[in-house]
Amino acid sequence: MATKTFASAGDLTAKEQTLEVLADGVYALTAEGDPNIGAIEGEDFLVCFEALATPVAASRWLARLRELTDKPVRYLVLSHYHAVRVLGASAFGAEVIVAHERTRALIAERGQQDWQSELGRMPRLFEQPDSIPGLTWPTLTFSDKLSIDLGGDRGDLVLQFCGRGHTEGDIVAWLPASKVLFAGDLVEAQAALYTGDAFHRDWLSATLDRVQQFAAQTLVGGRGGVCHGAEEVDAAIAQTRNFLQVMLGEVGAVRDAGGTLRDAFGAAHAALAGRYGKWPIFEHCMPFNVSRLWDELSGIERPVIWTAQRDRDVWNQLQEQRGGPGGSSPEGQH
Repeated sequence: MATKTFASAGDLTAKEQTLEVLADGVYALTAEGDPNIGAIEGEDFLVCFEALATPVAASRWLARLRELTDKPVRYLVLSHYHAVRVLGASAFGAEVIVAHERTRALIAERGQQDWQSELGRMPRLFEQPDSIPGLTWPTLTFSDKLSIDLGGDRGDLVLQFCGRGHTEGDIVAWLPASKVLFAGDLVEAQAALYTGDAFHRDWLSATLDRVQQFAAQTLVGGRGGVCHGAEEVDAAIAQTRNFLQVMLGEVGAVRDAGGTLRDAFGAAHAALAGRYGKWPIFEHCMPFNVSRLWDELSGIERPVIWTAQRDRDVWNQLQEQRGGPGGSSPEGQH
């Protein structure tokens, strides 16, 4: 039986980027399942949301953004700690790098290991990795909510912790004036979920409930296209919730019946593949998702740190022999 290429290591095809103006001075860049990124204009400064994997990759985004605005970047907001979202931070020259206090703790605890893990899983996204000066450290953290006055009549940008979900420290960025929500990886739009560092039960219940309570009219998820209108927003949240519910049901049932981790992977994969299997990063994520959920249901409260070696071990145990064309799923990642 053919083996699958490890994670997204076989996906080396560049993705087409789409830059959208979501409201006056509100921008999002999406790219066929690669990590989404955005920016919000203040009166005389910019707030950028997410940083991409390397300064070289981030500089390409900033060049696109400079076609629309020349305001300096005052704030760089990091929705969570995963390397592919944060290691390009030095390109922005931001005065302030903002993240949740738990995100800072996660960087201290596992940032270096996560860097090596994600570089191995997704080499294409790490354009010129030697340009990364080191781990990205927030200079401003908060626990619940932080508001940034955008100046003039632009109102506030509200940064909010909605509860544990994709990681311990995910935050969203909310623009009440235009009802635009940057949700990070708490919501995906027509892209599979990565849950290898997740708190599945919190995420699908209270955390997504709080995200939905914003009643956003435009939503930028972690991957996938921008959601326009309440119907598309609700569909993306429902899709995210369903993915988590199915995983919990399938993995929980196998574990309760005395099955193995490999059995749980097979059951969850089969239950989700029909709806999600053709979407970005599904095959990449599933072994890591099921491994984390199995641990969570076994009483391991916090995710075990992913290392490059542990990645390979889990992949070889669960995914390698499933067959099919290696590297066929578009990547992107958490």
